[in-house]
Amino acid sequence: MEDMLFYDRLQFAFTITFHYIFPQLTMGLSLLIVFFKWKFLRSKIEKYNDAAKFFMKIFAINFTMGVVTGIPMEFQFGTNWAKFSELTGSIIGQTLAMEGLFSFFLESSFLALFIFGEKLMGQKLHFLTGFLVFLGSWASGYFILATNAWMQHPVGYEILDNGKFVLENFSALFTNPWLLPAFLHNQMASLVTSSFVVASIGAFYILREKNLEHGKLFLKTGIIFGLVASLLVAFPTGDWNAKNVAKYQPASFAAMEGIFETEEAGAEIVLIGQPNMLEKKLDNKIAVPNILSFLTYQEWDRQIPGMDQFKKEELPDNVPALYYSYHIMVGLGTIFIGIMAFAVFFLWRKKLFKIKPLLWTIMVLAPFPYIANITGWYVAELGRQPYLVYGLLRTTEGISPTVSSGNTLFTLLGFVGLYLILGLLFLILVGKTVHEGPTPKHH
Repeated sequence: MEDMLFYDRLQFAFTITFHYIFPQLTMGLSLLIVFFKWKFLRSKIEKYNDAAKFFMKIFAINFTMGVVTGIPMEFQFGTNWAKFSELTGSIIGQTLAMEGLFSFFLESSFLALFIFGEKLMGQKLHFLTGFLVFLGSWASGYFILATNAWMQHPVGYEILDNGKFVLENFSALFTNPWLLPAFLHNQMASLVTSSFVVASIGAFYILREKNLEHGKLFLKTGIIFGLVASLLVAFPTGDWNAKNVAKYQPASFAAMEGIFETEEAGAEIVLIGQPNMLEKKLDNKIAVPNILSFLTYQEWDRQIPGMDQFKKEELPDNVPALYYSYHIMVGLGTIFIGIMAFAVFFLWRKKLFKIKPLLWTIMVLAPFPYIANITGWYVAELGRQPYLVYGLLRTTEGISPTVSSGNTLFTLLGFVGLYLILGLLFLILVGKTVHEGPTPKHH
């Protein structure tokens, strides 16, 4: 049973991690494409239109990969997690179906129109198709997060005698206090990823002295959006999320902050430290007293329950992974704010395009928002453990009893091989698009 649970979780973790590489770029990039197209409509300067069409090509590659890698995850609800689907399907099935019916079709239909229909439709309708792609991609994120929010903080449900969950109040799904903070935090984080990718491509062009006009536009747009989004990820959205975890999942909050023992006169915030699960303490820690209490409750001496206040079976089952994921996410987010603020300062001083070390930094930084986003999702998912539906349905109760661990391991190895090929194909296609550049052939 433990083997089955381990391999089921490992397979889902692998497939969803790989899948989320793609939508985190498309959600943020769709907004930047709308911005470029809007700038073109207002100014009639061709480079903005070139930028919108160039990034829509990258969007389309990401979107296709997202679809291909997203489908196996849906099937895993029926194969590896059949019991979970049977018990909760009448609730989570609704939001997942809405995501497929409304958002996915909206996004895919208008994506084709944006790519192929500019001459046919004219510029205003072309802008509208771009806006609808943006709307579809953000609605998609909203429905997925409505599903996840219900698993994190279940609302509006009733449990029948046979153990099945049914929805008592449909509107409760969308007024869940967990949903809006999680959605805004996620969307701002995806905007960080896309801003860094846009800025990185701009820095690459400037360093290569190729497509300079477009390179400067991409870099300038990327760092301004990147700074705003990085700040919004931290506050208010990140702060709001952390307060939700403290309120609704106090055991997870203690684990992610590394609070082993409750401190009477206010909790410290840990900057660095390694969880020692044997001795129930943090090794080599550097902490600032009382800050966590103030950030969470605006009271310096407010007590925050540590892990010693909870039963072992109520604590997340992998405290070190949760703790490190959280600190990697926060650490990278802080670095992003610093580097983007630095870049915006030099842009304001009109020196940015000449400072090669900073351009190199921005260029090589592109993969790091992906790491921050994925560790952020690990925080949410590891924090919810040992439950699938927090406080109500344990993870051990959700797996399929008839799918053996051998079958799951075999298919996992298949996914690893297949996704390696897909990943290489993706890098080749995006690399080719970036190499060709945003300038149309007839220019």
